[in-house]
Amino acid sequence: MMNRTIKTAVGMIAIAAMSVGTLAACGSSSSSDDGKGKVYYLNFKPEANDAWQKLAKEYTKKTGVEVKVQTAASNTYEQTLKSEIAKSEAPTLFQVNGPVGYQNWKNYTADMSDTEPYKQLIDKSVALKDGDKVVGIPYAMETYGLIYNKDLLAKYIATGGAKIASVDDIDNFDTLKAVADDMQAKKDELGIKGAFTSAGFDSSSDWRFKTHLANLPLYYEFKKDKVTEQPATVKGTYLPQYKQIFDLYLKDSTTEPTQLSSKTGDDATSEFSLGEA
Repeated sequence: MMNRTIKTAVGMIAIAAMSVGTLAACGSSSSSDDGKGKVYYLNFKPEANDAWQKLAKEYTKKTGVEVKVQTAASNTYEQTLKSEIAKSEAPTLFQVNGPVGYQNWKNYTADMSDTEPYKQLIDKSVALKDGDKVVGIPYAMETYGLIYNKDLLAKYIATGGAKIASVDDIDNFDTLKAVADDMQAKKDELGIKGAFTSAGFDSSSDWRFKTHLANLPLYYEFKKDKVTEQPATVKGTYLPQYKQIFDLYLKDSTTEPTQLSSKTGDDATSEFSLGEA
């Protein structure tokens, strides 16, 4: 299994709210002869650039409205947005990184309560709100989980004394731990180096454990306590569970814990791709 927890992320689109002065500048420079205006979207993810560019062209083709899509370089979105928002033709659509990121851009957002994207949301609770004001609409949602090698797990299930009969049996931590521990004990028989890929401690793996994995205990703590903005402190209600899964990653790994500082995210990807975990 690859110890990658996929981020439950909600990509939030915000519409820029212009002051009177800015609106005037925008009107004089952005409007076209037919009065249709134009859209400027500052894209967050470089890997989605081609899709956004294609969508922009299709939208322009069907509506006649010019759409500009600019993509920030990886890990430079906030910096790029700060630069672009100060220009006379600032982005009309941009991303805010949830309630925390919203605090930096709250003075630049419009109320989206009456927009079609908001009305079309099946679950309106996922929208970003500031009081009764809808300030962000999710355009992408991902989910949490562990990626596993189906062939390797089937091979394990076929061994004597396997802890499960099907992957569906893994529906709680105790069962996951029992399976991982048993796979680790049978790694030579299974032809693997470990149950989990290496949990590398270099910066290329920060997102896996400091961001994605840590989101779960924080999310459920904030949900339980009805926290809706950046708290002054974190109680750590579910940090013991966070430690449990992290300890399991370290114990049942392809790599000895003392060697993890030399492992990278690419190493983990390679181990998984080669069927070593």
